[in-house]
Amino acid sequence: MGLFDLEKHFAFYGAYHSNPINVIIHVLFVWPIFFTALLLFYFTPPMVNVTIPFPDTLYLNFGFFFALVFAGFYVLMDLKAGFLAAFLCFFCWVGSSFLGHRLGYSLAWKVVLASQIFCWTCQFIGHGVFERRAPALLDNLAQAFLMAPFFVLLEVLHKLFGYEPYPGFTSKVNAKIQADREVWQAKKLKKAS
Repeated sequence: MGLFDLEKHFAFYGAYHSNPINVIIHVLFVWPIFFTALLLFYFTPPMVNVTIPFPDTLYLNFGFFFALVFAGFYVLMDLKAGFLAAFLCFFCWVGSSFLGHRLGYSLAWKVVLASQIFCWTCQFIGHGVFERRAPALLDNLAQAFLMAPFFVLLEVLHKLFGYEPYPGFTSKVNAKIQADREVWQAKKLKKAS
């Protein structure tokens, strides 16, 4: 239950992303970070040689397995939104593979570096200026990286379509987020005094 406890993960991540502007910044820049990571991973050697007739740009390399792990994790956490997230993960893998094939390593790593710096800078500004709270990755690096793409997708699905993985999900998560933020505020006040 713990590893695939969507409520727990979403509440942890949500406690660090309550400011609407910071949430928008994350919605805009989390998936590009994922995409450009896959772009760099395109240049890793194939981990499995297959005889399936893939286009000459798609390899079962680290990028594929990275996308597969993320996709599988999301599906196990929530079937409906997880399948959409899995589709987006593999769409990013295919897109980054074609872009990597077209750009070549000497240009692709520069694109990745510039994109990663820009996207991460925007997110740190979102936390520093708008959220006024350190990013979640400082408290739990693995959870923050793994949950970020799924979190922003769930955020968009909820805002646009009222999607909830199950009835009462949002109210339970919001209660956990509020409790976490109250603990954080109390620690912040204690440090200040």
